[in-house]
Amino acid sequence: MTDGEERTTSSLSITGDPSKIASMRVNTQSAGDLFGNGDSTPPTIYQRYRRDAQIVIAEGDTRKLIEEVPDGSIKLIITSPPYNLGKEYELKTHLERYLDDISPILEGLVRVLHPGGSLCWQVGNYVKESEVFPLDIFFYPRFKSLGLKLRNRVIWHFEHGLHASKRFSGRYETLLWFTKGDKYTFNLNSVRIPSKYPGKTFWKGKKRGLPSGNPLGKNPSDFWSVITRDWETAIWNIPNVKANHPEKTIHPCQFPIELVERCVLALTDESDWVLDPFSGVGSALLAALRHKRRAFGCDKERKYCEMAKDRIHQLYAGTLKYRPLGRPIFQPTGREKVSQIPFAWVGEGK
Repeated sequence: MTDGEERTTSSLSITGDPSKIASMRVNTQSAGDLFGNGDSTPPTIYQRYRRDAQIVIAEGDTRKLIEEVPDGSIKLIITSPPYNLGKEYELKTHLERYLDDISPILEGLVRVLHPGGSLCWQVGNYVKESEVFPLDIFFYPRFKSLGLKLRNRVIWHFEHGLHASKRFSGRYETLLWFTKGDKYTFNLNSVRIPSKYPGKTFWKGKKRGLPSGNPLGKNPSDFWSVITRDWETAIWNIPNVKANHPEKTIHPCQFPIELVERCVLALTDESDWVLDPFSGVGSALLAALRHKRRAFGCDKERKYCEMAKDRIHQLYAGTLKYRPLGRPIFQPTGREKVSQIPFAWVGEGK
């Protein structure tokens, strides 16, 4: 695929109720159907990169582990790096020191990135004494200096999280999508969304009266929403992984699988390598494997590597708990006790 080029190999014709169209995007296949072999046994999970591997989960220093990867081998690098918010697995270091320390890893990632590949870097904010430092702004010049080109700055919105007391509560993070060159994989048809007005027609010229849209749907913007329908507007309103999320594990800062799936579908083809250099419990790897890509993850914590392997076995066995791509966000009806005003508050503020 090249810049501006669209993949048109699909013969699917989409018409009818947009809410039904959205539901078509939810994969309900069994493990055997999904992987086309009728077998729930996953391929060998290797501990170091191999050209012939399907899955690699490498424990150790990411910088050293990716030294074993040939130049230009990885089609998609997608990750949420550990950053200075004082989480369990992070050190509270000065922001500039942190950026300097991670720069050699960035250089290695750009080296292994395919000429037609993409790098998706998802970050939030560094907060010190209630002052916010948006990390995407600090990372942008670092990646730009390495020759990458920013294609989109995507907003990932979620509705739950910690409540701030000295500023408005943060409810979004950003995903920077970079490419290595001007010719890159972009499978638009894999991520099109239902058109709001599919019956709209050209009003003049030779095509007057003919449908003006695409039968597969429209191109989503960089500000997506799946609140009511699959990617219909432009906020990526994907629930973050908290206590009641079906994917919740012991990891304190976990990727939702569906966040990665969108990037996998749009920016890679089947059998391409997807790398998460800070893979944690393997959510990015699961997203890659669900869509027949090859998965490579690195993490320094053994317990997370072991949990990632266990989740991969669950995926192939058909027992993995995950939130399907495109499922609408739950909206309370008002009948649930937790959504009702507490009796103790009645009358307060009058």
